[in-house]
Amino acid sequence: MAGAIGEYWENEHFAADPDFTPGEGGARKQLFDSYAVSVDWTDHDHVTRALRVFESMLRRLDRESRKYGETGLPADTVAELQEAFARDGCRLDEELRLHTARVANLVVHADALSEASGIQAELERVRRFGADYPDDAIGAAKQLIEATAKLVLLKRNLPVDERQDLPALIKQAQQALHLHPAAVPPARTGGSPDNADSIKRILGALTSAAIGVAELRNRYGTGHGRLAAPTGLGPRHARFAVSTAATWCELMLDTLADPSAPWRKATSTPIPPPNGAPAASI
Repeated sequence: MAGAIGEYWENEHFAADPDFTPGEGGARKQLFDSYAVSVDWTDHDHVTRALRVFESMLRRLDRESRKYGETGLPADTVAELQEAFARDGCRLDEELRLHTARVANLVVHADALSEASGIQAELERVRRFGADYPDDAIGAAKQLIEATAKLVLLKRNLPVDERQDLPALIKQAQQALHLHPAAVPPARTGGSPDNADSIKRILGALTSAAIGVAELRNRYGTGHGRLAAPTGLGPRHARFAVSTAATWCELMLDTLADPSAPWRKATSTPIPPPNGAPAASI
């Protein structure tokens, strides 16, 4: 179990404090405490990751007790744990899963996402928490599409109109990387797969899918000052929206970073200007 303690903490990106001064208790408790002291209990992300460590350890103890003919952790032990977690606003269910009170843990500060790595990190965070907070996940998925589109335009040295609606922004970003169906040149025999008719169809569907996430957010996601959460949303809706957004964002970021992507070799072509502004070239 001692080896598993370090593994569970490190799987959640915590490190043992090298300056930790051991207190009372055995080796396993001291090892646990050396990691626990690095948790910032005022940081919701830290708390969420730490609770996943606790959950993993409890479930392992439960499995190990069953190996020796037990029925799992004793009922009185589980009851004591449930009471202890409840005092801190958490619920430990019968399957030893921990649940926290709803918080705005999927808010994405899109304006701060100025690099691809930041968007990718936020995508991973939304994937992890989306099933628990489906309306937050839908709102975050839309924000990540918007942040990705703006990043593409900024990296291409193209203007970003903050008043522009998301469908227009999506189209402009795809055009900037030659990923809009209208910007893909006709296929030639033996030509690049980027010019294939099948790619055009996929790009067209992907454009519509990204716009669909924005429309879904307008109806069901966070960000519109609702007084109550929408009914009927579940984990599958969150996974669907997040997966769609992730596919679009990852295609854009991969293409932006690809040194052999067609947009790097293409001659300059005009992008339709937003709201009558002067045309830009790509």
